[in-house]
Amino acid sequence: MSNSTTIKPPFWFWIISVIALIWNGMGVNAYLQQAYDTESYRAMYTEEQLEIAANMPIWVTATFAIAVFAGALASIGLLLRKSWSVKLWILSLIAVIIQMGYILINSYASSIEMTIMIILLAFLFVWFARKSEAKGWLS
Repeated sequence: MSNSTTIKPPFWFWIISVIALIWNGMGVNAYLQQAYDTESYRAMYTEEQLEIAANMPIWVTATFAIAVFAGALASIGLLLRKSWSVKLWILSLIAVIIQMGYILINSYASSIEMTIMIILLAFLFVWFARKSEAKGWLS
């Protein structure tokens, strides 16, 4: 919406927005642990899984970064009730689809359930942001 006035969102808008921020904050943390190859990251995976991650194409790692950082910024945008968050949610979704698509196609997913949940949540957050914008909760 391009109006200068926005409609006050319901309480559950804030709950979903905070959940989105926590979820994407966890994604940023996961990316940083992988990027810096931390002890806690190495402890979570087998040697075979670490080898797969180490040999992942750079563009897949880049889409991981784009997905989580765009999602985190989009979450902040939602909390600030800004319509630009919708574009960031869409960018995050596209990056998630590319990254998770590559992982699924190559059978690299350590948990199919988690991979599917990541994709579904990315779609859910885009849908929620677009609905929030349509209802006038974002400016």
